[in-house]
Amino acid sequence: MSTRPSIIVFDVNETLSDMSPLAGVFEEVAAPGTMAELWFTTLLRDGFALTAAGDNVGFSEVGTEALHRLLSRVDLNRDRNQAVEHIMVGMASLGVHPDVPGGVRSLSQAGFRLVTLSNGSTAIAESLFERAGIGDSFESLLSVEDAPAWKPAPAAYHYAARMSGADPSEMMLVAVHPWDIHGAARAGLQTAWISRSSTSYPGCFSPPDHIVTDLTELPSVLASRNP
Repeated sequence: MSTRPSIIVFDVNETLSDMSPLAGVFEEVAAPGTMAELWFTTLLRDGFALTAAGDNVGFSEVGTEALHRLLSRVDLNRDRNQAVEHIMVGMASLGVHPDVPGGVRSLSQAGFRLVTLSNGSTAIAESLFERAGIGDSFESLLSVEDAPAWKPAPAAYHYAARMSGADPSEMMLVAVHPWDIHGAARAGLQTAWISRSSTSYPGCFSPPDHIVTDLTELPSVLASRNP
């Protein structure tokens, strides 16, 4: 059994941030609310494709380009540039899931070093945590924009380990995305999957070391680990 990690590495988008309000933001520009999920999936697909080709393009740039393509099919209630800006501002104005503040504070009080590793920008994480009042719980906010590649490329997780002065085996990634769990496991990190829905974990990915339904469960799970 792996020893208890010393550093908890959080994914940000969807793992900590609640993206469900984005559906309403799309509807405000007369786009279908269901397009929010399609947009985020398209954004990730394009980011992964660029990473596979050896490039590292910023989250905002990839997301903006994807929005322009998707919204070109929609009869909007404003200029498309204005609609894109409205949605991107909405993305940057999200809140956290209800379980996040308590879970983060409990992990910090238990002595874990907390960092983020996001495919999004550091600025989004900073504003998200400021609104939630948990910014002081994090040692550092890391983004793949400063790394060689997006997650789930191994270089992204190794970048987080290097910046934290730790071996990957001392770190645990917490995420809702199975692809992120798989990438972290392949890079040598321990993993915890937050199962926020009834969807089962895909068998094609490396299984997580732990499964919790919300972040408040993780401190007690880790408390039972070997020191």
